[in-house]
Amino acid sequence: MQGLIQRVSSASVSVDNQRVGEINQGILLLLGVQKEDSQETADKLLQKVLNYRIFSDAEGKMNLSLRDIGGGLLVISQFTLAADTKKGLRPSFSSAAPPQQAEALYEYFLARANQHHCTVSHGVFGADMQVSLCNDGPVTFNLES
Repeated sequence: MQGLIQRVSSASVSVDNQRVGEINQGILLLLGVQKEDSQETADKLLQKVLNYRIFSDAEGKMNLSLRDIGGGLLVISQFTLAADTKKGLRPSFSSAAPPQQAEALYEYFLARANQHHCTVSHGVFGADMQVSLCNDGPVTFNLES
């Protein structure tokens, strides 16, 4: 499971011109599910996302986690993260989980996130989404479980 996290001062997601999710300060997580992923890999990634220290402390050092600051988490499904881009000029999605498996793990991830964090928002699995964000820093990391 892959997660591209971005530290944001705000972020939102819309589907068909309707806002379906938004957060203020926190993390925008683009979540990619691969064939070999399981509930265990989802749990590992969630703990990494919630505890990864990317927010500044009083001395300006990245020393605080999403939990520490009580920030929001906006989760967006993004199958293109599972792309193999090593060869050629067109991505291969052979390592991406099939839609049914990916959606089940995405829903599992959201349920667990809601159990472990107070402010969780999300997009719509498989939808054509428009994501807006103000990347704070910019700070972006690719996490794997």
